[in-house]
Amino acid sequence: MLDKILDVGHVRSTTGAFWFYLLSVVLLVGISTTLVHVMGMVGLVETSGTFFTGSALYTLVGSVFTLFVSGMILSHRKLTSDIFAVLLTVVAVYLSYTTDVMLGLIPVAILTTIKK
Repeated sequence: MLDKILDVGHVRSTTGAFWFYLLSVVLLVGISTTLVHVMGMVGLVETSGTFFTGSALYTLVGSVFTLFVSGMILSHRKLTSDIFAVLLTVVAVYLSYTTDVMLGLIPVAILTTIKK
């Protein structure tokens, strides 16, 4: 079951998209927290805050994560020529950067339900 949740080429139902969203949020929190902590230990950043307070560094890491996952979905399912799918990716990255990363992952979850 876990392989279907992590597979970006799989077309999901609404329930599957919800579980994909939850897994993406959990992965994002883990990856960004670990990355920023390691960057702090190396000395690249001084203060970082927490993921849920939304510091600029976490927002940047989350936006790149959103772009990476959306791009993987578009390329694996060959949706790069579908304008709606590309616009969903643009909206997802825009929402991740300007509003909230967790809100930006919602269009990514919707993107997983699109059939070719």
